[in-house]
Amino acid sequence: MKSISIVVPTYNEEKNIKDIYERITGLFNNELKNYELQLLFIDNFSQDATRMLIEELAERDKRVQAIFNASNFGFTKSTFYGLTQAEGDCAVLIFADMQDPPEVIPQFVKEWENGYKIVVGIKNKSKESKIKYFLRACYYKFISAISENSHIKQFDGFGLYDRDFIRVLRKLDDPLPYLRGIIAEIGYRRKEVYYEQEARKKGKSNFNFFRLYDLAMLGVTSSSKILMRFATLIGGITAVVSLIVALVTFILKFINWESFNVGMAAVVIGIFFIGAVQLFFLGLLGEYVLNMNTRIMRHPLVVEEKRINLKRNDDEKDEEGT
Repeated sequence: MKSISIVVPTYNEEKNIKDIYERITGLFNNELKNYELQLLFIDNFSQDATRMLIEELAERDKRVQAIFNASNFGFTKSTFYGLTQAEGDCAVLIFADMQDPPEVIPQFVKEWENGYKIVVGIKNKSKESKIKYFLRACYYKFISAISENSHIKQFDGFGLYDRDFIRVLRKLDDPLPYLRGIIAEIGYRRKEVYYEQEARKKGKSNFNFFRLYDLAMLGVTSSSKILMRFATLIGGITAVVSLIVALVTFILKFINWESFNVGMAAVVIGIFFIGAVQLFFLGLLGEYVLNMNTRIMRHPLVVEEKRINLKRNDDEKDEEGT
């Protein structure tokens, strides 16, 4: 019997733990009864009753597995790490807020059995805020335009990943992984399954503006070099234009020394324009440097505090043996 790991990242999701457990186990008791379930929660240092509820489920049902992080290592790192620890023949990544409906999972499994090693869920509709959906769509268009590889639009990680691809993820050794970009760049042939995203029914989202910005900038700096090259191009064009303006101004002033008045407005506008361009690209350069710094330090993705009903994978055992 094939086994399927359902990987659920959590952070302060006490109101959703029992619901997602019931919906997932319900699927495996009916539509997916021919598969063995491994329900893996990876908790990123929750401050509510999330861990207690997971422990209660794991004690009652040995199919429930858990990894508790020793601190909050960020959504991206924790999610990626949880996926690499899956023991099943394939792993399905789904989020605890259940905006991505678990009922789509049987379609993922069907396409997996048809030979696809990666099956991704694509949101073609959403019940979330129209403004948020519009802004997210704009971001996907932007990242696709600047990315050196094709980017998957309206994809947040919800999908199925074969064990062979999970092994690839384990070998990446990237302390700042961008899963969506990795799948687009080095993933196997994939199948797209479309669904309607639900609105969050319980609890409050932990993604504020700064966390969303951080995730967005990770996508930009991990997927593209074009912005830095664009900065060089803009700098060169600005320098040429400034030189031409300076020469024209000098000639006009020389010809009409008494009557030609440049005025302070042109000088001030020029200074502010060039300053704004410099500050923008310095900030962008800083984002690239920050990500480089994180990767150079090579800190671990997460540090575990505790595991429940879960063995260490073979790759970790090999590292410990060496």
